[in-house]
Amino acid sequence: MNRLKNKVAIVTGAAGGMGAAEAKLFAEEGAKVMATDNRETKLKAWVQAAKADGLQMEYAVHDITNNEDWKTIISKTISLFGKLDILVNNAGIYPGFTDCEQTTKELWDKVIAVNLTGSFLGCKNCIPVIKKNGGGSIINIASIAGLVGGNGAAYSASKGGLIMLTKDIAVTFAKDNIRANAICPGGVLTPMTEDLIKAPGMDEIVKNMSPQGRMANPMEIAWAALYLASDESSFMTGAEMVIDGGAVAR
Repeated sequence: MNRLKNKVAIVTGAAGGMGAAEAKLFAEEGAKVMATDNRETKLKAWVQAAKADGLQMEYAVHDITNNEDWKTIISKTISLFGKLDILVNNAGIYPGFTDCEQTTKELWDKVIAVNLTGSFLGCKNCIPVIKKNGGGSIINIASIAGLVGGNGAAYSASKGGLIMLTKDIAVTFAKDNIRANAICPGGVLTPMTEDLIKAPGMDEIVKNMSPQGRMANPMEIAWAALYLASDESSFMTGAEMVIDGGAVAR
């Protein structure tokens, strides 16, 4: 407990799945958390329940592709909690296995806008605030799709770009005591993937995703995010933390 005591965090994509797990775990570990998403009903329900249990949390509807939305979220966070120490760029979309030939420009633009530009805007707007606070931690939720091919053209490009954005921030802002790391999950059982794995034949595909023969649960990613958000990882920056059941080790 209290691994994030006196810290303030913004977690995007927090209506469910990994984002909700990360936001709730951070609050349980002593952080004050601003949970954001564009799905207000789901977000509001669980955040209100968490607050009723005594956790220090607030929520806000958020379009991460909108620069003005980012400014509003940061302003609200500062107004409520006084500072910002941690940013988790968790929000993202997965369009399925769409190869380069099949990818339309509209699909490409949408995936890049959410998965890469949205996180860029978060970093761009949060860095000055974290810098004023004397430093902090940025955690970008990427994917093993940014490390190996065959996961869809737009998705792979967006996650590969996010990994390199993370490294650039880590190198550039180390002098300001800002750390930036990427988490690269393999398959994770979230609301976004639950419908996909119900399709015929997916049982076998899921078993073959990793040597462990299963997908991760969101808490297995949240625990990694907690480590990167805490002072325990003070000498870790510019890294990709792979959590994939051994998939890319093959």
